[in-house]
Amino acid sequence: MRSASLSNYVDLVRALGRDPAPFLRSVGLAAKDLKDTEALIPRDAARELLEITARAMRTEDFALRLAAQRKLSTLGPISLVLREEATARQAIDTLCRYLKLVNAALILVVEETKDTVIIREDLLPSPGLSMRQSVELAVGTLYRMLCDLAGPDWKPRDVCFTHRPPADLGAHRAFFGRTPRFNQEFNGLVCAAADLSRPRQLSDEGAAALARKYLETALRSQGESVQDLCMQVIQALLPGGECRATQVARMLHMDRRSLHRQLASQGLTYSQLLDQVRRGLVKRHLGESDLPLGEIAGLLGFSRQSSFSHWFQAQFGCSASQWSQDGQANSALPGSR
Repeated sequence: MRSASLSNYVDLVRALGRDPAPFLRSVGLAAKDLKDTEALIPRDAARELLEITARAMRTEDFALRLAAQRKLSTLGPISLVLREEATARQAIDTLCRYLKLVNAALILVVEETKDTVIIREDLLPSPGLSMRQSVELAVGTLYRMLCDLAGPDWKPRDVCFTHRPPADLGAHRAFFGRTPRFNQEFNGLVCAAADLSRPRQLSDEGAAALARKYLETALRSQGESVQDLCMQVIQALLPGGECRATQVARMLHMDRRSLHRQLASQGLTYSQLLDQVRRGLVKRHLGESDLPLGEIAGLLGFSRQSSFSHWFQAQFGCSASQWSQDGQANSALPGSR
């Protein structure tokens, strides 16, 4: 991921009265790694850094404090293109197109009805790592971006997180201008379609055209493994309950045999990737939320809780309820690394 994802991290930690260097060293980073906003840093290191810092400083809203300093320009050349889209809704579609140039592990899915736009955000899992701060940074940054695009008076109808609420909701309420909903089925924003469809005033279409040309070139030159693409599609499809290899292959513009052949060349099978994604998701839901097991089963694509129970037992050697009751929800699942 681009180091811009951690913009202002060093300044914020210092402003809160701590030295950021030990936190950075603990995940193999240094302050100099964050100076070039276009430089790439390991995504797991960035995620672990946020969790370690928030926990050590006892600041549950640490990610939101980072997000509060975000501007559209943080996205780099993409911001030039987004600013010249006719509506905020069109800008969201453009962001979806170029998102992997910013963070290849971030998944953005837009669902639209007649009067509502739901923007679901999620992250490919990092086995053994908590994702709370990374998720809140992603949703908080999206919120700040839409404030720039839809106008300072814009507010979402709802803000949703899959994890459990913080001890104090005040900081989250102040940041979003409303109380977020926790223990929900997705992370993201629920918006009024009319708010995102208002015409925007454009200013520099020439610069946007040049930026778009640059971004298209970058997309063509960026290699991305079939494994990563497949995992992204699986995670996006799972909550709908339909996540067969045929569907994933179709969304990747190939047939099922081609998908299996390309995965086999990397020593993988589709079922292995499906289990890998499910393991990461179930760890997050059991460890960071209070969702009932029946709802978690549905979010992992199981039509029956009994099927989920058999799968969990096979993967981890115990039942999900036993694992939760034993108080292990804040530790790594057996075999999850």
